[in-house]
Amino acid sequence: MKAVIYTKYGGPNELTYTEMEKPHPKDHEVLIKVHAASLNSWDWDLLRGTPFLVRIGAFRKPRYAILGADIAGRVEAVGKAVRKFAPGDDVFGDISGSSWGGFAEYVCASEGTVSLKPALISYEEAAAIPQAAVLALQGLRTRGLIQEGNKVLINGAGGGVGTFAIQLAKLVGAEVTAVDRASKLPQLQSLGADYVMDYTKSDYTANGQKYDFILDVVGNRSIFDYKRALKPNGHYVMVGGTMPRIFQIMLMGPMISLFSKKKLGLLMHKPNHLDQEELMSLWQANKLVPVIDRQFPLGQAAEAFRYFGEGGHIGKVLIRVQ
Repeated sequence: MKAVIYTKYGGPNELTYTEMEKPHPKDHEVLIKVHAASLNSWDWDLLRGTPFLVRIGAFRKPRYAILGADIAGRVEAVGKAVRKFAPGDDVFGDISGSSWGGFAEYVCASEGTVSLKPALISYEEAAAIPQAAVLALQGLRTRGLIQEGNKVLINGAGGGVGTFAIQLAKLVGAEVTAVDRASKLPQLQSLGADYVMDYTKSDYTANGQKYDFILDVVGNRSIFDYKRALKPNGHYVMVGGTMPRIFQIMLMGPMISLFSKKKLGLLMHKPNHLDQEELMSLWQANKLVPVIDRQFPLGQAAEAFRYFGEGGHIGKVLIRVQ
C-alpha cells in the first residue's frame, strides 16, 4: 500500500511518500480502506516534535511512523472478536486512541474508535468531523453546558475546532464573538458569529468586554489577561496553546479558581465515538456543517502540511486517499 511516513522530527520535508506492507487486523480491530483523512494540530505537533509534551515516551524518534488520526473509509476485513462491523461497512472516526496511521491507503483501528458513516455524507466531510468537532463539543461542555444568552468568545475561531465551536454555541443560543485574522472573518460571520474581531487590530482581553465563556484554541496570552476578560462567574477553557501558557494554566488555573468564582482550565483531548455519533446526528439534521478549506491527494501530504502550518486555512485541510 501507499503511505506517508516520517522517521524523525522536523517539518514537512521529513515526510516520504512510499510503499509499505498492508496491515492485518488483530482480534478487536478492523482493517479500513481509507478514502479521506484530515489534518489536525496534533499531527502538526507530532511531525515537528513540539511542544515537548508530544515527545513523552518518544523523545528521540517519533512513536508513529504514519500520522493521521481522523479518517473515513470502508471496512475491508475484521478481527475474529469484532462484533460491531462487517466488511463493506462505511466508517469514520478518530483513531488516535488506538493506532494513528490514517495517511495511508489502509489502516487497522480498534472497533471502539470508529462509528458507522451515514450514506449521505461524503468521506471527506466525515473525515473532517471527529477530532476537531469533538474538541469543540467537549470544550463548550467543560464545567457545564453554556446557556442561552451567554456571551461566548472563541479565540482562534477560524480553524477546525473554532468553526465547529461557533455552530455549536449558536445551537445553544449563545452570543458568539469570533477572533481570528481579518481574512477569515467574513466566513466566520456566515457560520453564525454575532461579532468578529481581527486579533491584529483589537485585544479582546483589554477592550472592557466581559464574557461568560472563553474557548481558546491558540492560547498565547497570560492567564491574568484571560481572567480580566471573564465575568465574575465566567469560565475559560484552553484547547490549544503554547507550552509556557499550557503550564501556566495547569499550575495557576486551579489557584485562581480556588480564590475566585472565575474558572480557568485546560481541556485534555478525549476521543469519544459517542460524541462523534452525536455530532453526526447534528449533521444529519442540517445543524452542523464541516468547513473544508482545501484537499490534497495522499502523494502531496507534505504540501498539505506546509499549507496547514502557514495558518491561513479556514476550517479543515484534508488528504484524499482513494
